[in-house]
Amino acid sequence: MKRTLFPTGLLAACLVSVLLVAGCGGGSSNRPAESPVSAQGGGDAGRLRAKVHTELGTAYLEGGQLTVALDEARIAINSDSSYPLTYNLLGLIHMQMKETPRAEEHFEQALRLAPGDPEINGNMGWFLCQSGREARSFAHFEAAAKNPLYATPARPLVNAGLCASRIKDFKRAEDYLTNALRLDPAGIDGQYLLADVLYQQGRLGEARTRLNDVHRRAEPTAASAWLALRIERKSGDREAETRWITHLRRKFADSAEYRKLTQGIFE
Repeated sequence: MKRTLFPTGLLAACLVSVLLVAGCGGGSSNRPAESPVSAQGGGDAGRLRAKVHTELGTAYLEGGQLTVALDEARIAINSDSSYPLTYNLLGLIHMQMKETPRAEEHFEQALRLAPGDPEINGNMGWFLCQSGREARSFAHFEAAAKNPLYATPARPLVNAGLCASRIKDFKRAEDYLTNALRLDPAGIDGQYLLADVLYQQGRLGEARTRLNDVHRRAEPTAASAWLALRIERKSGDREAETRWITHLRRKFADSAEYRKLTQGIFE
């Protein structure tokens, strides 16, 4: 059975979903050992309460219950004001609430408490990318990926590749994505993004090869079908282009990609 590919849009929806579950850095099951930050105002019991309520808050955030997630984060702060992942959670909450200055303040506090934490660095990178400061995001993505105890170092590299492609730094995007695929050769999100980056550079044959590999392992989405259509259109293969037009119309007639097709907007 083929895997499910990312949602529509240039992986952004998928990355936001990852961010809400556990950040661009990764989930709690992938975390390295916690940074040795001493607890304040509660000792080991306070740290445990902070950890539990932070995890509860993360679960509520994942479910879209921002107010409850915020309440859990406040309980965690009152239990142990030095637990870095609580500030990470607060950063994610305020990011979702479009409160950019407060989100940044909390991410910065989390990094002051645990500067090498890969999850926090990954989230800070994605926050900077989302707030139009892509160039500043790369150092944080790289810090997350370089942590030797981190179980999913390819993920922040894929996110860095996405951010680089947003500012049309396609060489840097290609480097990040190639490195991500060395670490995780089966990563279809990275393969898709690399196909898009190759397309943007006019390397149509390489882009087609990458995208064909994605479609062998995952069902096409509106985004990937749209990329395939544009590759064939630019290559001049009208028969293949027509097949993808038909696929997009039959499967994704209500998508933004199909609306672009009907409007003749291909770039």
